[in-house]
Amino acid sequence: MSGGESGAGPGAGRSSRRPPRVTRDTARPEGGGRAAPGDAPAPARQWPLLAVLGATGLGLLIVAFDAFRVGTILVGLAMIGGAVLRWALPDVGMLAVRSRFTDMFTYGGLGAAIVLLALMAQPHAWLKLPFLDDVLHFTVQ
Repeated sequence: MSGGESGAGPGAGRSSRRPPRVTRDTARPEGGGRAAPGDAPAPARQWPLLAVLGATGLGLLIVAFDAFRVGTILVGLAMIGGAVLRWALPDVGMLAVRSRFTDMFTYGGLGAAIVLLALMAQPHAWLKLPFLDDVLHFTVQ
């Protein structure tokens, strides 16, 4: 035996860099642990997700009662609130879907887009961007 080989057989002591053939478990996303202790009831353990869903549901209910702009802004603010919760809390339960950065970017970007579109909705937009009038003038005649 030369070169530091042991008698355990070829390849003994080396770990493979290949992934396993059969996946037996999935990794929880970063921050995907419980938001409350394990002995708390299930809704309390998922309060960040329930807060975002509750605010979104309230916004949709307001839209159903014919206050489109206010309800849609509330839906967008709920998404932005989800991004803030994902950034601020170490564990957010099922609100964590991917990495912290990806979740924050997705929730915040979609929330900001929803709020901006709600502010620019016609008629009587609350936010008027002058270049949009020029774009519309050249596209629709």
